[in-house]
Amino acid sequence: MVATSRALRAAGRPVALVPTMGALHDGHLSLVAAAIDRGFEVVVSIFVNPLQFGPSEDFDRYPRTLAVDLHLLRGTGTRVVFAPTAGEMYPNGRRTTVRPGPTGSRLCGATRPQLFGGMLTVVAKLLLITRPDAAFFGEKDYQQLVLIREMVADLDMGIEIVGVPTVREADGLAMSSRNRYMSARERAVAVVLPAALTAGVRAGAEGGDAVLAAADALLSADPGVAVEYLELRDPELGPAPAHGDARLLVAARVGATRLIDNMAVQLPTSTGA
Repeated sequence: MVATSRALRAAGRPVALVPTMGALHDGHLSLVAAAIDRGFEVVVSIFVNPLQFGPSEDFDRYPRTLAVDLHLLRGTGTRVVFAPTAGEMYPNGRRTTVRPGPTGSRLCGATRPQLFGGMLTVVAKLLLITRPDAAFFGEKDYQQLVLIREMVADLDMGIEIVGVPTVREADGLAMSSRNRYMSARERAVAVVLPAALTAGVRAGAEGGDAVLAAADALLSADPGVAVEYLELRDPELGPAPAHGDARLLVAARVGATRLIDNMAVQLPTSTGA
């Protein structure tokens, strides 16, 4: 992969990386399309990263569909796919890793302490191996996107990190490889997550408390949803602002499946001088 990336750069073709864990869906393909629209030669990585799974999480049963993934990518015109083994990615095990800053201990990091260190480590390695001009990530994993931007800036990597809007099913549920874990009944319950976020967004003009109250009213009314967190933050995931741009984020379990989602919220404009 290093030689391929070097050859692409030598030919003067700008390169974009789209990192995935496989089990591709239209959300992943939207990242590829966004990169192609920008004129990049796209490298898609497919790697289920063991470093970001805790001991009781779903690493062993995470869907692995490489043949189907390659078929989907051929349909997009993607010519370069990097699908390493764990041994190829981590020949020396966990000897050197990336530790996230304070942003990584909030939200999903509070209950999944291995997640973001493992994620940043693999993303750093993928960026160093492929040496892209840009890398594309979905806004659905918003905390991941913020942490990657922090890492790339703090380590002076000089790579553009592009966030792409979340792709949703017709009923609003954010596309996710883990959606396939749910039964039909659980899938029907799961739509309360985007419905709650949408209710919060619509309450934005009334302020942050109203945003959270509107979203919580829908979530707490459904006994099939176990909420892990519902929080309003600024776009960099700091404390919620009183005015302007904010982000409403939720994590919840429906049955045994953990789902996350988020939406941008516009709070009242400041009237101060």
